[in-house]
Amino acid sequence: MAWTLGALVLVKWKGKDLFDLVCRTLGLRETWFFGLQYTIKDTIAWLKMDKKVLDHDVPKEEPVTFHFLAKFYPENVEEELVQDITQHLFFLQVKKQILDEKIYCPPEASVLLASYAVQAKYGDYDPSVHKRGFLAEEELLPKRVINLYQMTPEMWEERITAWYAEHRGRTRDEAEMEYLKIAQDTEMYGVNYFLIRNKKGTELLLGVDALGLHIYDLENRLTPKTSFPWNEIRNISYSDKEFTIKPLEKKIDVFKFNSSKLRVNKLILQLCIGNHDLFMRRRKADSLEVQQMKAQAREEKARKQMERQRLAREKQLREEAERTRDELERRLMQLKDEAQMANEALMRSEETADLLAEKAQITEEEAKLLAQKAAEAEQEMQRTKATAIRNEEEKRLMEQKVLETEMLALKMAEESERRAKEAEQLKQDLQEAREAERRAKQKLLEITSKTLYTQAAGTSNSTVPPTDVPNFSLLSDSLPYDFKDTDMKRLSMEIEKEKVEYMEKSRHLQEQLNELKTEIESLKLKERESAMDIMHENAGSKQNTIKKLTLQSTQCRVAFFEEL
Repeated sequence: MAWTLGALVLVKWKGKDLFDLVCRTLGLRETWFFGLQYTIKDTIAWLKMDKKVLDHDVPKEEPVTFHFLAKFYPENVEEELVQDITQHLFFLQVKKQILDEKIYCPPEASVLLASYAVQAKYGDYDPSVHKRGFLAEEELLPKRVINLYQMTPEMWEERITAWYAEHRGRTRDEAEMEYLKIAQDTEMYGVNYFLIRNKKGTELLLGVDALGLHIYDLENRLTPKTSFPWNEIRNISYSDKEFTIKPLEKKIDVFKFNSSKLRVNKLILQLCIGNHDLFMRRRKADSLEVQQMKAQAREEKARKQMERQRLAREKQLREEAERTRDELERRLMQLKDEAQMANEALMRSEETADLLAEKAQITEEEAKLLAQKAAEAEQEMQRTKATAIRNEEEKRLMEQKVLETEMLALKMAEESERRAKEAEQLKQDLQEAREAERRAKQKLLEITSKTLYTQAAGTSNSTVPPTDVPNFSLLSDSLPYDFKDTDMKRLSMEIEKEKVEYMEKSRHLQEQLNELKTEIESLKLKERESAMDIMHENAGSKQNTIKKLTLQSTQCRVAFFEEL
């Protein structure tokens, strides 16, 4: 973060005045990590608090530019960084250092860090919003990593997005903290390197960080040759280009080294004093100011957690309401389909009833006609009997004709009776069809009533929230922040639970990192591997390396340094 001011403003200002102005502007209280940096003759320098700004070797031309940066790094970001703004500033600085390759980061860890950076910027992954190509303009990986593998930008985006999708539910602050927790385990995190020469004139690198002083080979900034923790150092001083370190054990002789410039020695001394002070402060009880900040941070965290829980409940209720609405709409469509089918069945029943009534009428007319013909046949038979002729032949013929007439009359009577029964059956069918029509109309009326009731219920569910759901107000008057002992105990239990979950996630994370490393190993271009990549493969973890180096006595390490 760069700040540019005119020289007229700075005439009477001391470094502390300008530094306090920046901190107040940012709302920053954890000021001990930060400083104002400027460049003079290709060497970086930090503004001194008790010295006038223009008394420094700042460039004389206007405007004068200072960079507000982290000067000292915490040993454990999760325990030491209290304010969200402090965490955010460290996140931005460390991210830039990794992308600028000032901090070496292995490829698989770079992908994971990129996924947390995306979570911090975009929030939860949504496939409908974060479509392919949405990271095309983002700078997320060091160029060294991109050039080391035969992978297209789309392939990198696919792997970053796969991990990004797993971070659902994390806020920006949580994603940034996860980023810093991974970054702080890299070998070059928080280390300031300086070119020095030991007593024998061997060129080495001096590393100054939160844990102590480390000595490196020129070609290897990852693994120190030896280390001196701050609790083993009694005094640090310099004279011209010569730097003197006095170990805590008085029996051990001092050891010296030379830097390239006097200005560099001043910078080394500033960093040593500041890191040593913070190292000792971490091992004492927190000051009242820090205790207050941590208490406020805990309350703020609890408040945010309650707010997230409230939002989660509201989201759950909204999703349930949407599911209920969808179910009601589905049921409404089903009822509409049933009503349409019932209406069609009613229409078919009405048509069938009309056809049966018409057929019954025709059958009844046919029966009347047959009855009339039977009566005429009976009259004809009577006339035939009355007009029987005298002779036997005529009588026989007449008898035969009578017999035929009787048989015809009998058949016609039977046919008339059958037609009458058929007419009766058609009347009965007509009555049943009309009864079926009445039932279909009744069912249609019931379905129509049920549809209207369902629509009314759907409207009521979508507009009126459930009365048994707690209503949390965002106003400060309705949401007290007075946390009791029980609240703090519950919060402590939740923190312990989060620690256990974090350990499990760490194991899972390591497995994922190894899986990704194996997956992309076949795409690596071996000829593009840097010396740093090769050294990282053979290096152990940062903490284990320093712990192993400090197992030797201080005297042995001093002698080893002087013989390098």
